[in-house]
Amino acid sequence: MTRFRALALLPLMAVLSGCNLVVMSPSGDVASQQANLITISTLLMLLIIIPVMVLTVLFAWRYRQSNSTAQYDPDWDHSTQLELVIWAAPLLIIICLGALTWMATHLLDPYRPLDRIAAGRPVPADTKMLDVNVVALDWKWLFIYPEYGIATVNEVAAPVDRPIRFNITSSTVMNSFYIPALAGQIYAMAGMETKLHAVINEPGSYKGFSANYSGAGFSHMRFTFHGLAADGFDTWVADIKAGGGKLDRDGYLQLERPSENEPVRRYGAVDSGLFKAIVGMCVEPGKMCMHDMMAIDAKGGLGLAGIDNVMPLMHDKMSRRGTAVLGPAPVYVAGICSTEELTGRAVESSLGVLNAPADESPISGAGLPRSSITPISAPAPAFGPRLTANP
Repeated sequence: MTRFRALALLPLMAVLSGCNLVVMSPSGDVASQQANLITISTLLMLLIIIPVMVLTVLFAWRYRQSNSTAQYDPDWDHSTQLELVIWAAPLLIIICLGALTWMATHLLDPYRPLDRIAAGRPVPADTKMLDVNVVALDWKWLFIYPEYGIATVNEVAAPVDRPIRFNITSSTVMNSFYIPALAGQIYAMAGMETKLHAVINEPGSYKGFSANYSGAGFSHMRFTFHGLAADGFDTWVADIKAGGGKLDRDGYLQLERPSENEPVRRYGAVDSGLFKAIVGMCVEPGKMCMHDMMAIDAKGGLGLAGIDNVMPLMHDKMSRRGTAVLGPAPVYVAGICSTEELTGRAVESSLGVLNAPADESPISGAGLPRSSITPISAPAPAFGPRLTANP
């Protein structure tokens, strides 16, 4: 019977032999420290788990019904020595785990710049960090290298032993950026920018993917990370630039559309303000950016209580852009129900104020439907400040 059991386990052993334990044997220093944290934490917990499992079997065997030599003591209810072992050992382990986790939480903070590239190897003083802007799309990954002015889809590379700073965002739903061989996973969220600092220590090609379900094409949302020598990375960048092609805002809007199983794409040039516009959710022409909206909110908003604080900012932007003031014209402001006519034919679109007929398609300034936007042509009420603009 034992032989048959061993034969039955052979297929299982063959399957397990093909497992790639990249999480516990990574090629990046940050991921290696995380793997060490998992190992140490597991060993500390096994200090309790293993004795409990052994004693469970021992007690069951010793106090079995057929063992007449076991001592029977129905009135036993307390043992100081046993209480000390039961409470002190787990308490000490919890203290050790807490201290270890607290230190690792700060040392491995993804927002914290690296102070070493490997154990015993601090970051050289003259080392320049590599910035990579990451955008999670449906269902593909866009990587922008602002230092080199290039962009790629479903492919990213970095030099060995050079610190990397990933600036991560999403075009739509939440995703999770994860390269197991490099570092832990970090969420990508629309309208926000998260960061991850990491370094690759060994050349090679590694798998990256989204670790957060994001729709029908989620299972195909994978990419390749290349760890290259310094000269190999320079060659990779040069090849992309030589290949030509430019990723501008119109090209990005086409790329942003949902698609699956996208091949690797390379762009030899990229719009310098594209990533900032993606984070601000204002790639489309005339759409107000999130940071502009927040700046207006910080000044009191476009409501009656704060309009006097916003108008100097509007006028300043119009003056710097050379916007012509041609006379009074009705304008539309999201969220304002009544104020006065604003002098001017065109207003900075990124502020969410547009001159447009009432029967046009939904306003792009604030992403609101036309039905929720009231034309401003009535006099201001007596109880609120007047909307005015300096010529």
